Amino acid sequence: MATTATVHQTKWWSGGKSPFNLEYGKLMMWYFLMSDAFTFGAFLISYGSIRFSQNFWPDPNVVFNAFPGAGHANLPLAFVSVMTFILIISSVTMVLAVHSGHKGDKAGVMKWLAWTIVGGLAFLSCQAWEWHHLITGEHAVLMDGKLDIIGQTMRANPWGDLAAHADVNAALTKTPHETLVNLAHMSNHSLGHEQLAAMTDQQLISNINLDELHIRTKGPVAFGGYFYGITGFHGFHVFSGVIINIVMYIMTDKDVFKNRGHYLMIEKAGLYWHFVDLVWVFVFLCFYLI
Repeated sequence: MATTATVHQTKWWSGGKSPFNLEYGKLMMWYFLMSDAFTFGAFLISYGSIRFSQNFWPDPNVVFNAFPGAGHANLPLAFVSVMTFILIISSVTMVLAVHSGHKGDKAGVMKWLAWTIVGGLAFLSCQAWEWHHLITGEHAVLMDGKLDIIGQTMRANPWGDLAAHADVNAALTKTPHETLVNLAHMSNHSLGHEQLAAMTDQQLISNINLDELHIRTKGPVAFGGYFYGITGFHGFHVFSGVIINIVMYIMTDKDVFKNRGHYLMIEKAGLYWHFVDLVWVFVFLCFYLI
């Protein structure tokens, strides 16, 4: 007697309602954000492994103590706090834009999107100022037995440990005349470069206030590479978010979403923007607080 086996195949999803109970585009956005989170996570883990393998690392309170228009005032982390506040407020305005979209309020979506765009551009402007200030900054550093004036770049880090007074005095005698002129000018702004250039090396050395200059040794080169690399990568995400929001603003103005009957695209753009804000929390923690 022959026996016939019947195979039952279970159809988990027939193409109707999504088993995730989520719109397809939003699900894909979550997948993208998850992969992007892995990328940022890898960068920050790499940064942490290098940082804690070093005997010395620059103090954030010393590196990030400048503020636009404040001159040489020592304001640790004040400017980056403003940057963080701007980004948090832009996240709030994005929430309000999404909320307006849920209500079908076109004017509200456009208003809050516009403020979100302004917040993103303000953050990018602040980051551009910070980079410019660090790169073009003038810091006296003890390098290779002589003094030099450098900024924070990918190849040089002026934020090492404070140099010993005896080492600095010995290095002054080996420092080129032009560098001595610049050091003297940093200590005494009342004298012009032409006046200082006419002085002898010994006269210039007598005009240099070593205590005021806080001369340091070279710091770890990896700091600049990681700082510019990771904050630049985040800045690129902010720039991309601003472009996306501008596109959303134009589409809203042209009634694209109104004709569709929903503003789901605003919600997807909001997910990306909130992700960018969340990543900044970890970047802020790693570079500016720890």
